[in-house]
Amino acid sequence: MRARQLEVFIAVMRSGTVTAAARMLNISQPALSQILLHAEDELGFTLFERVKGRLRPTPEALEIFPDAERLSAGLDGLRRKTTDLRLGRTGLVRVAASPPPAMAILPRAFTKFRAQHPHIMLRAHSAPISAIVDMLRAGDACLGVAMDDRLPPDIEAEVVGRLGFVCLLPAGHALQAKAELTLADLVGEELISYRGNTRPADELARAAQAQGMTLSPSLEIDVSISAVGFVQAGLGIGLVDALLPWHHFAGLAVRPLAAGPEFPIALLTSRTRALSRADEMMRDEIRAACSIVLDEHRAKA
Repeated sequence: MRARQLEVFIAVMRSGTVTAAARMLNISQPALSQILLHAEDELGFTLFERVKGRLRPTPEALEIFPDAERLSAGLDGLRRKTTDLRLGRTGLVRVAASPPPAMAILPRAFTKFRAQHPHIMLRAHSAPISAIVDMLRAGDACLGVAMDDRLPPDIEAEVVGRLGFVCLLPAGHALQAKAELTLADLVGEELISYRGNTRPADELARAAQAQGMTLSPSLEIDVSISAVGFVQAGLGIGLVDALLPWHHFAGLAVRPLAAGPEFPIALLTSRTRALSRADEMMRDEIRAACSIVLDEHRAKA
């Protein structure tokens, strides 16, 4: 029994007449009768007998009706799911991001996405870029956001923005009197900044070299957020990305690094794995959120 035949059979069983069943399915009575006849021909037995203008189910029809209803419910569920998938209303979206974009960009993107697609489950992973690449390859994440676009060939890196650096000063530091700082201002200071062989560290080192100086952090960090406690403790000046909302942390004075380098904010995907419709919509929201965050930074500068 085909899907349309199943639909007609159930409609007639529930309504008892061809007229009511045709109205229920929004088709003509002759068309419904024809579908019913084809179904009986293919099955090899009669489903209904006409008794005083009504259709009486045969014993065979009564026997298969419970199974037909279960099958119909399954088909209805499949139709709803395929519609939801087409419109991006169901599924799981997994995003892996390094800590700064995870804290500054993803909340905005997730909020907008959730308002439009409340039934889609969201999963966020905060990880270093090497782990993000591994997750994209394994399918544990479909989208990544990182502060580097120097990726292996199987990872697509779309640069969605660029941002500079800021200096985090302990409360009462002498340099707090300046509205902005330069790399020259940091010479001789105790610095808290990125460990070597990371994109931010490389950009800072190149910029310092171009200005005829060398930056040598006395305390190296893996993620910028970890600088907060060290700066608050008076261990030095934090030289970190401008992406995080540093002004929200007590005990810090935040100053932009003038004439400093910029680093990319990249949206990462695997070249070997297709994105679902929901993934594509989340990708759009991340792009939009990044643009808004960067506009806000430029307005404050």
